This record gives sequence, structure tokens and C-alpha cells, in this order.
Amino acid sequence: MGKIGIIDADLLNRKGHRFPNLACMKLSGFWKSKGEEVSLLLNYFDGNVYDHVYVSKVFTSTEVPFWLKSSDTITFGGTGFYFDKATPLPYDIEHTMPDYHLYDAFVNQRIQAGESKAQFKEYLNNSIGFLTRGCFRRCPFCVNQNETCVRVHSSLEEFLDSGRPEICMLDDNFLGFSGWKPILQQLIDTGIPFKFKQGLDERILTEEKCEMLFAAKYSGDYIFAFDNVSDYDLIELKLKMIRRYTETKSVKFYVLVGFESTDAKDIENMFRRIELLMRYACLPYIMRYAGVSSAPWAESKYRELYTSVARWCNQPALFKKLTFREFCNKDQVGRMSVCSSMRAMTAFEKEYPEIARQYFDLRFS
Repeated sequence: MGKIGIIDADLLNRKGHRFPNLACMKLSGFWKSKGEEVSLLLNYFDGNVYDHVYVSKVFTSTEVPFWLKSSDTITFGGTGFYFDKATPLPYDIEHTMPDYHLYDAFVNQRIQAGESKAQFKEYLNNSIGFLTRGCFRRCPFCVNQNETCVRVHSSLEEFLDSGRPEICMLDDNFLGFSGWKPILQQLIDTGIPFKFKQGLDERILTEEKCEMLFAAKYSGDYIFAFDNVSDYDLIELKLKMIRRYTETKSVKFYVLVGFESTDAKDIENMFRRIELLMRYACLPYIMRYAGVSSAPWAESKYRELYTSVARWCNQPALFKKLTFREFCNKDQVGRMSVCSSMRAMTAFEKEYPEIARQYFDLRFS
């Protein structure tokens, strides 16, 4: 029997990372089915005692020790290493049942150390997989930019653990698949709450899709994306459609910033999208663009403002209660010196008072 080590690089290097690596779980499931001994490694040095080690990462900003690449017993994979050029898992591994117990020891260790069990709900509660893969949008900021269509990837049975109380899909653009309806109906028929974690494409919503989606037993927020302010009018039409089918369910939008530019126009476009989502009682989640080798927003003169707006929007309890100005004022309370939020807000307001006047006092309703 061989010894296989698996390293989830994002887990080791990203504080607050709270989602399991599906490729790691599939690798574990495959090798365990072959009778191998598999372990999740919680540091890079343990790899010396294993016959082979797999290192996977999703995020390009996750760093790994440079010396790892000199080993011929280590295999690297994932978008974090190769972005849109990542090699798929071998077919037999890709289509194996994920090992949902790979992270058990890690999760138990963190909970015993005092962390909330709720933070690990997707490790403990979710069946995770892809029903479809691919996308026809070819967005230049996306790992799917080389794709041209949406296609069937696997059956639900391939990754469904009936003992887990929720289902989580990672599909790239589920609603873009021509055969979406029977697959969505299959999900609904399980009676198990489900969600599409990567988001759904609001631009191709129809009355039929809304009727099925918003009547389903859904888990958490319905997530969509508002990447481009040029889609403003279309997004508003779809928001009106959504609210015809649900007035109360939580709807969230990923809002991409810092991609086309990192200037005042990008800041204004960010707030313009936030304002629209506010009017339809939807939550923005600010996604600051990070490329393969850099994060342009971090080099911008508005770096602190991007961070402050993300902190405001990405905490729904605060976003629902406070305007952006109130959030910055609250952040300043009790500090001896001017905090970064207050500094960023006042500097931008001094430079662009019209933009500040239009957006800094907007309130969620």
C-alpha cells in the first residue's frame, strides 16, 4: 500500500478560507478506492514521507514554497497555478465520488480550537460537484475564457451523498445550458436544498427560469453577477423580473471592480451598480480583480477606498443598516488617528464631491 499526501494550498495560505477543494476530494476518493493510504497535509514539510504528493490551488494569489517544484514526487494542479491553461483531472479521477471525509481531522481541530462549526458548513453539510461545465461568454477576466459553450459534465448521482443535508453546484454557467430545465427539475425533486455557488447568469433569466428557481428549496442567497456597468439596463430589467417572483428571498450579486481601470470612473461605476442593487433590495459582493501576476486595484491611489467599500458591502449586516458614510464614521469611533476608511472616503469626496454626494449616503431598503 502506498502513501498519498494531498495539499490544499489555499487552505494553508489564505486566512479565513472556508471552502473545500473539490479536486483534492476527488483525488482522495480515487486513491482510497485503489487501496492507498491518503492524508490531507497541513504543512509542506510532511510531504517528505509520502510516495506521492498532490498540491492544488484555486487562487493565483496563493503562494507555495519555491522548493516544491524541484521534487519529482509532487504533482501540481488547479487554476491557481495555471489559470485558464490548467490541465483537467484524468477522466477516472474527475468522475469519481469525492471523499467528503478528507477534511474531517482539520475541521475537528479548528472547532476544538474554538472556531464556530457554522464556518465549516460546506465541509460538513454539502455534496459538491459540477452538473455542467463551460461558458459561452468568454470574459477576459475568467478562467473559462477559452470555452465556447455549456455542456453536460456529470450526473447528480456522481457526487450526491444522500446523508448530507445540502447540495452545492460549482457550474460555470448553468442557465446557459440548453437542457437546463430537466436537470433543475431533478435537483428540485431530491427535496434537498441546493445552491449554485459560482453564481448564475442573470442576463439570460426568463420567466420560466425564475418560476422554477424561486419556487425551489434553495440554500442561502441566490447569487448572480454584475460584472459590467454596460449591462446596467439589462440587469435592471431582470431585477424587475426577479422581484415579480420573490419579494423576500435574499439575492446577491458579485460586483467586479478594478478590471477595466482603477480610476475614479471605476469607483463611480462600482457605486452606480451598488445603487441599482440597493433599489431592488439585493446585496452586492465586491470582487476586486486579481490577475495571474498582479492585483491592479492594490496599486491604485484608491486602494483604501476599494477595501473600505468591500468591507461595507461584503458584511450584509452592516450594509443593510449603514450608509457608506455611516460605515466609515463607525469605523473611526474610538481611534486615536484617522482610520483608513475615513481617510479614503474624505480624500475621494474632496476630489469628486459630485460622486460622493450621489452615492455616499445611499441606504439599503
